[in-house]
Amino acid sequence: MLSRIKDIAASLAPRLIEIRRHIHSHPELSGQEYQTAAYVAGVLSSCGLHVQELVGKTGVIGEFPGQGHDPRRLAIRTDMDALPIYERTGLEFASHKPGIMHACGHDVHTTIGLGTAMVLSQLGEALPGDVRFLFQPAEETAQGASWMIRDGAMQGVSAIFSVHVFPTIPGGSIGIRYGALTAAADDLELIITGESGHGARPHEAIDAIWIASQVITTLQQAISRTHNPLRPVVLSIGQIQGGRAPNVIADQVRMLGTVRSLHPETSASLPAWIEKIVAGICESFGARYEMHYRRGVPSVQNDPALTQIVEAAAQEAWGNDRIQVLLEPSLGAEDFALYLEHAPGTMFRLGVAYPDQPNYPLHHPQFHVNEAAIITGVVTMAYSVYKYWHPA
Repeated sequence: MLSRIKDIAASLAPRLIEIRRHIHSHPELSGQEYQTAAYVAGVLSSCGLHVQELVGKTGVIGEFPGQGHDPRRLAIRTDMDALPIYERTGLEFASHKPGIMHACGHDVHTTIGLGTAMVLSQLGEALPGDVRFLFQPAEETAQGASWMIRDGAMQGVSAIFSVHVFPTIPGGSIGIRYGALTAAADDLELIITGESGHGARPHEAIDAIWIASQVITTLQQAISRTHNPLRPVVLSIGQIQGGRAPNVIADQVRMLGTVRSLHPETSASLPAWIEKIVAGICESFGARYEMHYRRGVPSVQNDPALTQIVEAAAQEAWGNDRIQVLLEPSLGAEDFALYLEHAPGTMFRLGVAYPDQPNYPLHHPQFHVNEAAIITGVVTMAYSVYKYWHPA
């Protein structure tokens, strides 16, 4: 079966490159993937899949019925949205939309999802259970997964696979990670309120900017002394606003930040821990505070059994030299984690680095992928689907 999957994928290679370049040159922002969704729906329909559009606002579902009597349904999730970035790759198929770019590889993910559907549609009888393809909008804003789930995308799903490009490993390599793959990512807003006064007489005021600086410094220092260093926490304040004039002590400061962690127990404890520190500092200096902590997406926790299926499929397809077991998780976030609250799943990394030219990171305006990796992703995904029902 593996050789058959490889042969089909190889025959589709020119078409898959064409699909990827079309999607790359026509990027759409989160929640606005109308043209991409219509294009995806057209390709899925041409493969004979039953297609449902406008799922999760601009998402698409493709249903591939199994030919047996296995009640399990396997889902494959890929994301479709682009980023508000001006592309500077100089490619002939670069973005046609100034200020919007596929800088995170979602064009490749969508192509792999479509390529997998195209391959499986030619296997038919080999799959005893159903396969559901989820083409998700708005991953970059961490909204699309919840939209899809609300519209029933995970109903009846027994397991789910996904893929994400990785520019730090060679093109055509597969990165496998057991357990935590990405971090939980939460949003933090802090408003520190003091009392305004003349810059020459600070003792008559309550300096919100100085107190905010104490909050930031103490939070950063406290992480290293109050949290288990083997369970990392990253707290970054990315935006701060306060003050109206250089000689007027600010009466209010607003700070926005992100909080990242890997372990569910740590994540659950962070709001109370942060507020205790903020409250103590503000009380010490006579200030007031407001804290708004918004839970984002949890950590992606790869299921061991499903991860083993993907690793075995990749090893059989490409050999051990092209498999990397990733020793460290990423502190980036992925709303794929929300699907895992409804069924076990796993996400593998697809290496897209070139061996002989600069490889830029995700979200960089010069980010570009080694397109030879697309076939690697399609074969790995399709063969993992086959081995889900035929593990021996």
